[in-house]
Formats: sequence, C-alpha cells, structure tokens
Amino acid sequence: MHFRLLTYNIHKGIGGVDRRYDLGRIVQTIAHYAPDVALLQEVDDGAPRSRRHVQVELLAEAVGLPHVAFQRTVSLQIGCYGNAVLSRFPLDEAVDVDLTLRPKKRRGALVARLRMPVGEHTKSITLANLHLGLSGIERQWQLRRLLRAESLSSLRQRTPLVIGGDFNDMWGMLGRGTLVRAGFAASGAPAATFPAAMPLRPLDRVFYRGDLCAVHQFVGRTDVARQASDHLPLVVEFEFTRK
Repeated sequence: MHFRLLTYNIHKGIGGVDRRYDLGRIVQTIAHYAPDVALLQEVDDGAPRSRRHVQVELLAEAVGLPHVAFQRTVSLQIGCYGNAVLSRFPLDEAVDVDLTLRPKKRRGALVARLRMPVGEHTKSITLANLHLGLSGIERQWQLRRLLRAESLSSLRQRTPLVIGGDFNDMWGMLGRGTLVRAGFAASGAPAATFPAAMPLRPLDRVFYRGDLCAVHQFVGRTDVARQASDHLPLVVEFEFTRK
C-alpha cells in the first residue's frame, strides 16, 4: 500500500516574487501533485492580508482532502497563522506542541494520527507537522522538545511516524544528528526548495521511522509552484513495510 505525502510552506498564499495574494495558485499546486496527506505551514486564518480567508477550510475543499487539523501558532492584530494537516483519510488525536523558545518568535508542531484503510484493516500513522526557528541552537532545542512530547515519546519504535515541514535548516544538516540518533531516516537527500523562483536551500524536509519506507522523493517545480509561494513543495511516496 502506497500513500503520497506533501509538505509545503504556502507563505499565506502570497507569491514569493510578485508578493500577490492568490490562494488559487496554492490550490493548483497541491492538486497537481494529488497527495493523500498535506503538511502545510504558514496557513492564514482571518488575516486581512489574505482577505480574512479561513485558508484551511478553503484548501481542504478545493483539493479534496476533507479531514483537517489546524494549529494557531502566531497571533496577529487580526487573525492568526499556523500549521495545518489536510488528509484524504480520517485524522484524530490532534495535539499542539509548543516549540517556542522565548523571547524568539512563536513556533509549534501539530501532531495528529491518520487512520488509513489497507484492505480489510486500518493502518495508523502519526504525523508531526512543524515549522522550526531561524537559529541553529533554537532548532536543535525544538527537535529535542518535540521528541520528548508525550504524543511522540509514548510511541513504539515500529509505529509509523512521519515528521515533516519547514526545518529552516539552511545546510540540510539538522536531521543527521537529533533525528537519526532517535531512529529516523530521511525520505531522501536534502533537496533545494527555497527560494521558489531559484531554489538554493533545502529548508523543507521529511523524516520517518517505524514500519514505513520512503520509495521516492521529489520537489514540485511547476511554473505555478515557482510563483505561488516562496517555497516549493516537497513530495514523498511512502509504502508500508509490514502488512
């Protein structure tokens, strides 16, 4: 059984070059890659800059991923923005993990359990969608805190677990330490996703452990994707290794 995961910092639907708000470009990009689950960062909710749209609801309906979880991470004068999980399959047990290292900007991870039908059975996958900070020390602390969170630390090593999102890791080195030591594998080599118009840095990553295998990873590079956000989407094909 295969499933496709996409992680994507949508930059509130504001283009990285033209600075124009157009959620339709984000919809077109996600729909083009037809994921079973999407981990999205910088999703607006009620902010004037994005026409006060509740973006998680608009995106879920437009791309046909009806099961959603949303984490309000950063409050604005009007509205907020944060992380979202959109899924083709039911989600439950959604938990917010605060990764804020004060006095730095608020950061978080959204952890949810996905239940996927596989034949006559149901497979359970724990997903952690994160957006880490800008300094190296901050990111290391945030990953360690996430791994200590009860929603992850209570899982068995064989339980399928995927951690993905915007790691803000300019050199693609972060996961080699903290996550690999904790039994995770990278879904592929660091791949440049930022800036979208001319990608140079591998800011977006996916790591996993348990009864899963990443069989293919690629960066979405359509013309629309290069305009829609300041990041490109990262797409990973997974398969279960245990029936």
